[in-house]
Amino acid sequence: MFKKPIYGSKIAPACAYCLHGSPAADNRMVLCKQRGVVSPYYSCRKFVYDPLMRTPRRQELPHFDPKDFSLDS
Repeated sequence: MFKKPIYGSKIAPACAYCLHGSPAADNRMVLCKQRGVVSPYYSCRKFVYDPLMRTPRRQELPHFDPKDFSLDS
């Protein structure tokens, strides 16, 4: 009946990843088509989530020792 959100339902609205926003030249503000220059954490009623605007967090790789790769026991 109802579609499940693809990226979860706990996404807080912010202009940094809105369909109507684009990053400004100084990377501290967002150029919104609806509101003009706004903070990246601002959101309005016209917010539409765009997953391509979101930058993923870096994942840390596990640290391996050279002993982990040796065949000697």
